[in-house]
Amino acid sequence: MSKAVVVDGREVPIRRVAAASLIGSVVEWYDFFLYGTMAGLVFATEFFPSKDPVTGELLAFATFAAGFITRPLGGVIFGHLGDRLGRKPMLVVTMMIMGLATFAMGLLPTYASIGIAAPILLVTLRMLQGIGLGGEWGGAVLLCVEHAPEGRRGWFSSWPQLGVPIGLLLSTASVRFLDSLGNDALVEWAWRLPFLFSIVLVAIGLFIRLRITEPEAFREVVVNDDRAKLPAFEALVKHPKATLLGMGARISESVTFNVYNAFLVAYVATLALAPTVILDALLVAAVVGFFVILGSARLSDRVGRRPVFAAGATLAFVSAFPVFWLVDTAEPWLVTVAVVVGWGLAACTMFGPEGALFAELFPTRVRYSGMSTVYQLGVLPSGAVAPAICTWLVAQASGESWPAAVYVMAMAAVSLVALAFLPETHRRDLRAPEPVAEAVRREELVAR
Repeated sequence: MSKAVVVDGREVPIRRVAAASLIGSVVEWYDFFLYGTMAGLVFATEFFPSKDPVTGELLAFATFAAGFITRPLGGVIFGHLGDRLGRKPMLVVTMMIMGLATFAMGLLPTYASIGIAAPILLVTLRMLQGIGLGGEWGGAVLLCVEHAPEGRRGWFSSWPQLGVPIGLLLSTASVRFLDSLGNDALVEWAWRLPFLFSIVLVAIGLFIRLRITEPEAFREVVVNDDRAKLPAFEALVKHPKATLLGMGARISESVTFNVYNAFLVAYVATLALAPTVILDALLVAAVVGFFVILGSARLSDRVGRRPVFAAGATLAFVSAFPVFWLVDTAEPWLVTVAVVVGWGLAACTMFGPEGALFAELFPTRVRYSGMSTVYQLGVLPSGAVAPAICTWLVAQASGESWPAAVYVMAMAAVSLVALAFLPETHRRDLRAPEPVAEAVRREELVAR
């Protein structure tokens, strides 16, 4: 394995680059997942009190969606600045936005203290979280993809993706520990502690990220004065097919992640199960997902991005009903099996090659904006509303889970159709001046 990359004639340890991407990603996803877990356990009662529990949950998950709604805004803003000014400064700024917003959540008074101002402030901070994550993801992945040696882009792009299972592991473990103090303690004061702890992760992340360098691919664009004036606009106008198909491919991964992470936390309560059951299941799934992400990303370097991604979407499709059947048994070990299959295997198989796939669809001059648009806009009709849609569907079916399973299957089908029309990109040259999708089509025409 290559241990260093050369920048301006000097070697930069590739592990430092990967670590910088990983730690920031851990901070971002820890903060984001923490909110999703607390929305199902605490926020529905403390910030959205209602006589109807379903209404309280819907309102809490509506604020969960608010973070997704602002993610495209963060993607556009920081994608533009990242393509114009560089990847590194954006990674520093976005991590600070995300971390400080999460820290502030831990200081918020509840509805009982300040009334309607409490949920308004919570939603505002959640939207700031979304802006931070919207700009963070593309930069973190690009840092690894553009530094990676040929034939290893999938592997190194999976490092920032590992922030997902690690962030889920840390956030769930912290909530699991606090829940052991008793439900009264969790609701009254203990829920604040993991939000406040995020400031420690931010400090560590800043220390590491300030020591990294810009990728050579971006530096070449600067030297050649080839930076796009409006990169997000150019990505949408000049590469619409790659953008739309990438968004379609993204849908299943986004839905699967958020249904089995956020929605199930609230759903198991209707089965008279303790919150610790789903929290323990998520802990196991996070550990499994860590290795699945690495394995699927490395496999995509060998056989291609599309077949690996499609394998995850297919698993999401065929496992949807079995997953909910297992959850409905209310047997803790079967719930764990369900979450491991749905989250740790299906979703993480897609998540592994995802970063490299989306990066390879665009040329360097608009890559940050292009892949951020794909990733963040693709989440709006899918993961952003998935917990709320499932909550509503299950309520309409008098508590039956089958509509949620149908929803997961439908979104997996959308991704499989999109993948069928996407080009294979894993062997393309990232420094090519034309979009990768166009280069692949040209090669196919010549071959014919």
